[in-house]
Amino acid sequence: MNVYDFDGTIYYLNCTVDFALWYMKKKPFLCFSYLPRLFVDAVLYKLDKMPSYLLMRHLFSILGKVDDFDTRVEEFWDTHEKRISPWYLDQKRPDDLIISASPECLVGPIAKRLGVKYVATEYDIETGVYVNNLMYAKEKSRYIIDINFPRIDNFYSDSLSDTPIALCAEKAYFVTEKAQKIISWPHLDPVTMKKIKKQIKTGWTIHL
Repeated sequence: MNVYDFDGTIYYLNCTVDFALWYMKKKPFLCFSYLPRLFVDAVLYKLDKMPSYLLMRHLFSILGKVDDFDTRVEEFWDTHEKRISPWYLDQKRPDDLIISASPECLVGPIAKRLGVKYVATEYDIETGVYVNNLMYAKEKSRYIIDINFPRIDNFYSDSLSDTPIALCAEKAYFVTEKAQKIISWPHLDPVTMKKIKKQIKTGWTIHL
């Protein structure tokens, strides 16, 4: 089984941000209520003044403002499915697992189109809260352990925060250059370990 992160790995950039921007083009009034708050949140996050789970909750909040959500998501993927990296499509297998911190309601439809398994953050768009923990960093490896530690042949991610699950795989790969270049997972020397601990502590790697 091969396991893949989604945002920044097989899809560039971030599907939640892309969906928000796509929907605001259809509903411009949301720019006034959604973007200012998200900008402030992003600044606080960069200054380590806001935890990742709260930033993500605010980022995901636009999902609750979408009319006819299921239809809109399918429309979104009709135009954005082409952003799936060609290298992934060339090696895709039926037993692949996508594991993502993005909301399940966005990741699920594209995973089904690709014909692969997936697990993502369970987020209730009506109440604006997580049903389970944010599927980030250590939560990914915990999920693998909870399903009886299946053999992971290869793992791919663009974020050092995914090192806990990379260590569960036979081989791990780091994805760079806008989800186009694949290299071996960085050696876990003291400098790299410091970066890993910081990313896991401060939160999700996200391109805003």
